[in-house]
Amino acid sequence: MGETPAELARATARRLGVDETVARCVALLRHGDPFAEVEFLVWLADESAASEMRLRTPEDDPSLLYWPRVWAARALVYVWDDAAIPAVLDALGDDAWRVREMAAKVVIAHQLGAAGDLLVPLLSDPVPRVRAAAARALGVVGEAEHAPPLRKATADEEAQVSTRAEAALRTLSKRLDRDLFD
Repeated sequence: MGETPAELARATARRLGVDETVARCVALLRHGDPFAEVEFLVWLADESAASEMRLRTPEDDPSLLYWPRVWAARALVYVWDDAAIPAVLDALGDDAWRVREMAAKVVIAHQLGAAGDLLVPLLSDPVPRVRAAAARALGVVGEAEHAPPLRKATADEEAQVSTRAEAALRTLSKRLDRDLFD
């Protein structure tokens, strides 16, 4: 069995140093050239990166090249420096839903309060997994003004979203020491 994403990211940071690992993840999140970073991507994502990059060419539609950004964001859950904050906040608006979802997970992992207002539109994302991740992140980093959109999300037709929104309201209420359910 292969290494976990956490083990891969931490091993990469041991190999390159935290600063270099974070800088390269940030460059990829900002749509850097993944073909120049294949070895780095394999360190971050193991054989799945090698397989994916063998399928792609620089001439491919750029929308097909989202996995390197997902892997870069995922590594930032485990290897962190605040220099990555602007790239993570920008990634919440990425065209690829998997990148938006993973960026929300980075927000949670590092409690990036600056993401609060950027997460609200993601509660209406077309992809339920993104809506659920945004709700969960708002529970961790949101403020009282984020409660109304979370309350609305409790009525989401997707159970994973409504459940996450309810849990986020509980977390937010507890964290802010006030009832935010009405």
